[in-house]
Amino acid sequence: MAETSLYDPVQKKLGELLSGRVDKFYLETGASRGFSETIKAAIPSGREILFNFMRRRPDLLGLVETEYQKDLITVEVKERSLKIDDLYQAKMYKEVFGARYGFLITAAPIPEELRRLCKTTPAILHSVDDWIIRFLAIAQFHPAGGFIDWVEENPFEQERYWK
Repeated sequence: MAETSLYDPVQKKLGELLSGRVDKFYLETGASRGFSETIKAAIPSGREILFNFMRRRPDLLGLVETEYQKDLITVEVKERSLKIDDLYQAKMYKEVFGARYGFLITAAPIPEELRRLCKTTPAILHSVDDWIIRFLAIAQFHPAGGFIDWVEENPFEQERYWK
């Protein structure tokens, strides 16, 4: 299965999970299509400079709205087994865009080494500006079954992230 064939199913499943947690959301494929005017308008003032440096883009990018705020969401998708470089790529997108929510999704089982690294080095899943409730979550995705495994926790089961 090609990585690009996972974009739509991942986007759909994330949409289903977000619809029960936030007031409004918008997700789009950024990897191959670039960004819509909706996403460009959501980039925080001052961060639009990132367009001068970005040759690669997150696979999915979106906007999440709750009663009190609007936040960005970045999603990096891999069809193969994850490597440390993948984790840092997903973290880079989250940080550069100033996203509150970041996801690294794989179709392969999550390697035990990556689990252990995240457990023994908890800061690896967090960013310097994570002073409010923000996260970078790693998940295994199966097109027929949705998200079937999470490192460290399933953020959709944690109310603190969605208020």
